[in-house]
Amino acid sequence: MGLKTTFAAIAVSLCAAQGALAEKLPLSTISSYLNDLRTVQGTFTQINDDGTVDTGNIYIKRPGRMRFEYNAPNSALVVVTANAVYIADKKSNQTPETYPLRRTPLSLILARNVNLGAANMVTGHSFDGTATVVTAQDPEHPEYGNIQMKFTGNPVQLRQWVINDDTGGQTTVVLGDVRSGGSIPNRLFAAPQGGANN
Repeated sequence: MGLKTTFAAIAVSLCAAQGALAEKLPLSTISSYLNDLRTVQGTFTQINDDGTVDTGNIYIKRPGRMRFEYNAPNSALVVVTANAVYIADKKSNQTPETYPLRRTPLSLILARNVNLGAANMVTGHSFDGTATVVTAQDPEHPEYGNIQMKFTGNPVQLRQWVINDDTGGQTTVVLGDVRSGGSIPNRLFAAPQGGANN
């Protein structure tokens, strides 16, 4: 075997090895990852339905709790706690808008026991060349919309999600500099009572 042939064979082997590492993650692996995930904190970028972009800090404490702190000029604060979603304006004393968590696809990430293998929950499971893409819905209430999540492997990490809500709107959240584990105080997930007090 000549030198060029040897190099070509090595290159093919390396490409094959990379392809083996970067492949679609099984739903059982993703379910286990989400169930083992306890806390996440870091930064995010949000692409709204109208094309505008917001940034901020995100805190997740599974099961059931999440907090979005938006950077200026957006004065919104979103807190998920006690099976409800609260949307407050930090510059206002108005009572926050409140929605049942079960009516939003976020409930699928925050559930105590995530089982993506449940009947009719996953409507899409593919690999885009970089990440495993999973589209999931509440099998009992598909009218609530769905969530499309992207995961990379080795180790498994949630990179972004797209919420397609029941009104036809779409919101993309891309996780930036985030870390899993560590302590997050429960006070961050207290239901907001009014913007000026948060």
